[in-house]
Amino acid sequence: MPKLSHYDRSGRARMVDISAKAATTREAQATAFVAMTPAVLNALSANPKGDPFETARLAGIMAAKKTAELIPLCHPLQLSHIDVELMQCENGIAISTSAKTTAETGVEMEALVAASVAALTIYDMCKALERGMTVSDVYVLRKSGGRSGLYSRPKKHKK
Repeated sequence: MPKLSHYDRSGRARMVDISAKAATTREAQATAFVAMTPAVLNALSANPKGDPFETARLAGIMAAKKTAELIPLCHPLQLSHIDVELMQCENGIAISTSAKTTAETGVEMEALVAASVAALTIYDMCKALERGMTVSDVYVLRKSGGRSGLYSRPKKHKK
């Protein structure tokens, strides 16, 4: 079993030394979902706080750029691209993000932070109508680049 890289021999948390790694193109895609009632979904376009989709999209982009400030052992990365897309579904808002860089370490955390903050922004924009919304399904869909290569999350099979 591989060891966790963010711990030293004494078990103390540490930032991984990536200085010997080559800078390569790295990409990651992540997702999140905000479940809400049909009444809230129908009221999205009339939200008095503004457009929840555009606000959440911008919040996700801004958050991705701040990942190293939020997650203690993440390396600061120069992102070459970040994208946040939101889609209204029959039971909520599906969020998908993608991040890209050329660096010595991956951008999975940036894609995850973008998805998470976009979802939390949707919650914030709509909480006056429904406090029971649920943020769920935050995970990496795909990542590429670096020593570990390509990862694609297996598709879930419906029961």
